[in-house]
Amino acid sequence: MTQATAPSRATAVDMSHRQILEALSGLLLGMFVAILSSTVVSNALPRIITDLHGSQSAYTWVVTSTLLATTATTPIWGKLADLTSKKVLVQLALTVFVLGSVLAGQAQSTGELIACRVVQGVGAGGLTALAQVIMATMIAPRERGRYSGYLGAVMAVGTIGGPLIGGVIVDTDWLGWRWCFYVGVPFAVLALVVLQKTLHLPVVKRKVTIDWWGATLITAAVSLLLVWITLAGDRYDWISWQSAVMVAGAVLLGALAVRVEQRAAEPMIPPRLFRNRTITLAVVASVAVGVGMFGASVFLGQYFQIARGESPTMSGLMTLPMIGGLLVASTVVGRIITSTGRWKRWLVTGSVLLTAGFALMGSMRADTPYWRLAIFMALIGLGLGMTMQNLVLAVQNTVGAHELGAASSVVAFFRSLGGAVGVSALGAVLGHRVKDYLADGLSKLGVPASGSGSGGALPDVHTLPAPIRAVVESAYGHGAGDIFLAAAPFGLLALIAVVLIREVPLRRSNGDPVATEVDRESTVAAGGTAAVVRTGGRG
Repeated sequence: MTQATAPSRATAVDMSHRQILEALSGLLLGMFVAILSSTVVSNALPRIITDLHGSQSAYTWVVTSTLLATTATTPIWGKLADLTSKKVLVQLALTVFVLGSVLAGQAQSTGELIACRVVQGVGAGGLTALAQVIMATMIAPRERGRYSGYLGAVMAVGTIGGPLIGGVIVDTDWLGWRWCFYVGVPFAVLALVVLQKTLHLPVVKRKVTIDWWGATLITAAVSLLLVWITLAGDRYDWISWQSAVMVAGAVLLGALAVRVEQRAAEPMIPPRLFRNRTITLAVVASVAVGVGMFGASVFLGQYFQIARGESPTMSGLMTLPMIGGLLVASTVVGRIITSTGRWKRWLVTGSVLLTAGFALMGSMRADTPYWRLAIFMALIGLGLGMTMQNLVLAVQNTVGAHELGAASSVVAFFRSLGGAVGVSALGAVLGHRVKDYLADGLSKLGVPASGSGSGGALPDVHTLPAPIRAVVESAYGHGAGDIFLAAAPFGLLALIAVVLIREVPLRRSNGDPVATEVDRESTVAAGGTAAVVRTGGRG
């Protein structure tokens, strides 16, 4: 027995379909809570930021802070999952999440809200990483597509229900937007109870070593980069000494993080994983998908409420085509992948649809017919449904059970990182473009454009005079189109990455691959037999 196979047998679980569904029930409920908390706020944010007298930058950071905390902590949760009880960890993540939600509901300023959203992000990071790890522990790669479809369905329901619930809460006078943060608490408590009763996994006990220096440096580098992107062009010029200092600082911190990770005994992001071609390309694609998943779509609620003057409830209903596409693609494609063992064609198709959807949404304006937007949003949803979970599946298929936590969390980490950078960068683009469009539109009316832009408060279009309202709606509509157009190249980057991934049929067992992709490529290059490739493909 090799050293790699011993942990595999300790962590792999032989379970029936019914047992898996019972064990997944609490886990999927926990994922639903995390997704609901994110989406329930999306349509409420314009009202929340207006009530708390926040700016476009504050709007961006309410979302970015959660994504950043999720990004920073996902590798930590993933590493802990390889070292200690996964059941205890997922329950801890839910507890942290509930605490952050309750505190966010009490926030009295945008600063307090952002801080509380960081706590929520820590819990969400655990739920995001651990859901993938626990599923991979219980289910063989060949069958995982089927169950990933269930996870995709839960994500779709949470994404569909969240904006609608959030819209109804905001539009209901006796509730108010603070209940957007409280609504997930009962579901989280129920998930804790269900997990305690249904989730039973073996625990591999060994000494826990957490790479705190690596986690700190990675978080600091990403945070500094995001602060620079958010403030550049508003508080100071893009080309200025402040920009030079912040960019240089982010690069230096990133270089130090790489050096620390190379020397750490248990690195947050193991550098050896990137010797695997599939993991490296999946990470590149995940960054691009993260930009699309979070960066562009998070501003749809703002577009519908400000550019089109819709209520929060109607705003949620108008995003249904995108969520419907995500639901259909994740469930149907997951079952097809399980039956065939082939996944690359769906990654390629999804990336094409994602790129096309972003590019077409770039033509969006305040007066664009809704039926056209519905088609474009459906393309984006289909693209996300085909790529998001299947990138994780492709990576998990190339590593042993003892590295599932690290490998899964690496993909989730970079997807969240792409989302955080995307929200911050596209939010800055939106703020600057809206500022320019407002200035142009108001100058034609002979009105000075004071207080507009990324630093000004978000407008309530229902209180504006008709001529001013038309200018504001046009500016936000045009600006929203610009950010989707800016996201299109990221979809193209994901397409290039997945085209270059070498497809390995999904393994039918939950043990280690017989040969890693690096081993197979080396063997083939050295003139080895094709039997190694075929055996490694089936596991």
